[in-house]
Amino acid sequence: MSHIHIRRAHQLCHEDARRSAEAVAEQLNEAFQLDYEWDGDTLRFRRSGVEGCVELGDCQVAVEARLGLLLRPLRGRFEQEIERYMDDLFGER
Repeated sequence: MSHIHIRRAHQLCHEDARRSAEAVAEQLNEAFQLDYEWDGDTLRFRRSGVEGCVELGDCQVAVEARLGLLLRPLRGRFEQEIERYMDDLFGER
């Protein structure tokens, strides 16, 4: 299994951070047909061959994703898209 770990500091209030995380999930859904749901302050997403989460903290947001064997060749694309969404919504590194 291939892992993706992306973290960003943010200065958003909790409500805005949650809205931004939801927007990331919506964009990932559009690009990769991922299902997602909230579990407290953790947004969990999945589809065949990939699962992960977006964890909200007071000053940080983290995305963790695990890609199955068949999606490994797409790791770069997944990572690039997640990085772009995170930069757009939470600010660049």
